Amino acid sequence: MASVNKSTVKDNVKSSKALKMVYFFNEGNKDMKELLGGKGANLAEMTNLGVPVPAGFTITTETCHLYYENGKKLPTGLKEQVDSKIAQLEKTMGAKFNDPVNPLLVSVRSGAASSMPGMMDTILNLGINDKVVEALIRKTKNERFAWDTYRRFIQMFGNVVMEVEHHAFEEEIHKIKSRRGVQLDTELTANDLKELVKSYKALVLKITKKSFPENPITQLNMAIEAVFGSWNNARAITYRKLNDIHGLKGTAVNVQSMVFGNMGDTSGTGVCFSRNPSTGENKFYGEYLMNAQGEDVVAGIRTPQSIDQLAKQNAVVYKQLVAVRDKLEKHYKDMQDMEFTIQEGKLYILQTRNGKRTAHAALRVAVEMVGEKLIDKKTAVLRVEPNQLDQVLHKQIDPVAKKKGELIARGLPASPGAAVGKIVFTAQRAEELSKNNEKMILVRTETSPEDLIGMNVSKGILTARGGMTSHAAVVARGMGKCCVSGCQDIEVDEKNKTLVIKKTGLKLKELEYLTLDGSTGEVFKGQLNLVEPSLSGNFETLMKWADEFRTLKIRTNADIPRDAKVAKTFGAEGIGLCRTEHMFFEGDRIKAMREMILAETLEARKKALAKLLPFQKSDFLGLFREMNGMPVTIRLLDPPLHEFLPQEEKEIAELSKELKITTQKIKSISASLHEVNPMLGHRGCRLGITYPEITEMQVQAIMEAACELTKQKINVMPEIMVPLVGNVKELQHQKEIIKRVADATLAKYKVQLKYMVGTMIEVPRAALIADAIAQEAEFFSFGTNDLTQMTLGFSRDDISKFLPEYLHKNILEKDPFAVLDQTGVGQLVQMAVTKGRSVKKDLKMGICGEHGGEPSSIAFCHKIGLNYVSCSPYRVPIARLAAAHAALKSAK
Repeated sequence: MASVNKSTVKDNVKSSKALKMVYFFNEGNKDMKELLGGKGANLAEMTNLGVPVPAGFTITTETCHLYYENGKKLPTGLKEQVDSKIAQLEKTMGAKFNDPVNPLLVSVRSGAASSMPGMMDTILNLGINDKVVEALIRKTKNERFAWDTYRRFIQMFGNVVMEVEHHAFEEEIHKIKSRRGVQLDTELTANDLKELVKSYKALVLKITKKSFPENPITQLNMAIEAVFGSWNNARAITYRKLNDIHGLKGTAVNVQSMVFGNMGDTSGTGVCFSRNPSTGENKFYGEYLMNAQGEDVVAGIRTPQSIDQLAKQNAVVYKQLVAVRDKLEKHYKDMQDMEFTIQEGKLYILQTRNGKRTAHAALRVAVEMVGEKLIDKKTAVLRVEPNQLDQVLHKQIDPVAKKKGELIARGLPASPGAAVGKIVFTAQRAEELSKNNEKMILVRTETSPEDLIGMNVSKGILTARGGMTSHAAVVARGMGKCCVSGCQDIEVDEKNKTLVIKKTGLKLKELEYLTLDGSTGEVFKGQLNLVEPSLSGNFETLMKWADEFRTLKIRTNADIPRDAKVAKTFGAEGIGLCRTEHMFFEGDRIKAMREMILAETLEARKKALAKLLPFQKSDFLGLFREMNGMPVTIRLLDPPLHEFLPQEEKEIAELSKELKITTQKIKSISASLHEVNPMLGHRGCRLGITYPEITEMQVQAIMEAACELTKQKINVMPEIMVPLVGNVKELQHQKEIIKRVADATLAKYKVQLKYMVGTMIEVPRAALIADAIAQEAEFFSFGTNDLTQMTLGFSRDDISKFLPEYLHKNILEKDPFAVLDQTGVGQLVQMAVTKGRSVKKDLKMGICGEHGGEPSSIAFCHKIGLNYVSCSPYRVPIARLAAAHAALKSAK
């Protein structure tokens, strides 16, 4: 444990004496969540609204913060403030701790500013002891209820506060049920429960070597410490990490007078929602149990009843509950998740909070509440989290099937959705089987551009290596394919066509079935049922509202007309990145590309490029036609040439025969192109400078396609982008070629057409000299994948080897290839924006890395004044909504 600074502790002790650490419910309100936690603030709000809330008080989140700063000791002055509120509570309830006539029992519950359901600790029935249980019997004339309440308290307090394992208590109750020949807890008699209390106490003494505490104040102090302690339990820490919850001081502690749902058939407890959390339908939804306490509903030991059955069982209480539901939803102007207890026919509300909901429900609730005049359109847009839309846009595993499925491995959730198919280990095999309409999962150690055709025909991709922006991940997202990457639980043997699960030794062969969940990174054995997404009218409505508020334009990364069409359907306003190298991997194209690479003279190279020209032109014709009236940013050839050459002996032999070049020659040239670090090697503009004829061919194809379509009255807006520039002279060199070829083509076709020449800012030096580069460029596009790689010195294809440890040890909060590193990489981007616009005030700027589809990165792009973000087609709606969120939040 870290050492505690004694002077700091002394200062905190002094300051805590004057600090108000405890609030009675009527002293707070819903706007005090940071101080009272979500639960405490809402209990205060409901109390002031006149909702039937059992009285109580809240110990603040600041007190939890002091508890940890003081070396896990309750702050000075807290005891006196708690004692004062206990006295106030006793007066309000007309009951007292340890009273022989009317004893007070309380619940002690956690409650952070952000909802963390089930992650921290709760203790019910606190205040009961050997004396109080007898008082309860006399008061209620219900011996079974009293002993049931006592045994529940010992079990919960013993587990949460005294750290006796839950199963140890379950073993004791199981012994009595077996001896009595009963199945349910409710079938145990008062004498059985009395015996259970005795055995529970003996169990606690045996395991902890301490007697179970009898004094209610001692119980309360121990419970408060246990709840504070649960703020940093493993599940709470994990939940905060998974849900991106940061900056909270700690948990509040809510001490509330007990009401009892286990007093017989006129008592009960339940959980309900003001609307259906799965569908969003405006229909009261929930479950309850009679003669039960709250944990009984959650534990699943008994099957609860649907809330509408309560109308038949107790019409008066049901009517009251519906009235509370209506009152709270109208007051909070959001769907509410409520907990209630009925004590001998009287209704009490124990909690309300904004209810968790599916993406479909979120859309429906937001849109319908605008129609009901509960909220305005701005609020509706902010109600739906951008990342939730993943659920709406991609196929998902049927939740029922998923529960029954055999989970065999986990990797990175690289591309959302779900896929079912037969395992194949090569792109060629995938292509071969696709002719028979087979459904495949392409399993590779890692993918390369050569796998593109196989990826295209497969339903999903699984790789053992690679991160969230690896080749597999980026291409899969662009295609809308499900992908799980960097799955270190598996070992792929492509030669012997086997997939082995390391932990279990399970071996799967080619053509066996797998199911992937790209939204969670889970891999299941066999075939699980999938469900289709349905894009409802609510989705379209909310998207239109989002478009009204956002200022950022949303483009897409697309290389083929089909992807462009999908993106346009989702609302894309142009193409922010067309990767021309992806056009070279099919059929005759790859042959011509390889012929060009293997050519030993300029003449032979130009001859091969002439074969590629019509292919490139055809691609651009399709893209420009699809994006009529929208800008299309085309990146000139970027990857190193060795990626286009064959690696397998069979393919090398076929290429040798076709080009009449010896296999030895092919291998020799391939070896000469090999680089120690190809990401920093002969690629990008360096290729265009070494082989200017490549740039010439690509620009000619772009401009010929643009001219032909312009003559057909199609509005073409080409933006030609030079990749990997780090020196202004590199851009000058390529720009001269681009303008010479483009202007000559325009003159040849006698067409007037505006085109732009810009560059990709992806080398740190380019950001540092952005003012010089801006003198030559008409636009900047930030390639944050490579900029992140070069700035952090992380290989994006190898980061999965150490990323889990970095995240676990809080060295990194997020994968920097998934979420933009705003303090490092972001600083370079912001510098480039400032420097670039100091030269050209209206210089167009966008982002085309994978961060262009991530909400917090989009908010950053909005903040620094970019014109657009570009992302994969299936993330366009997410980007639209995130851009609207950024605009609305910055306006506030």
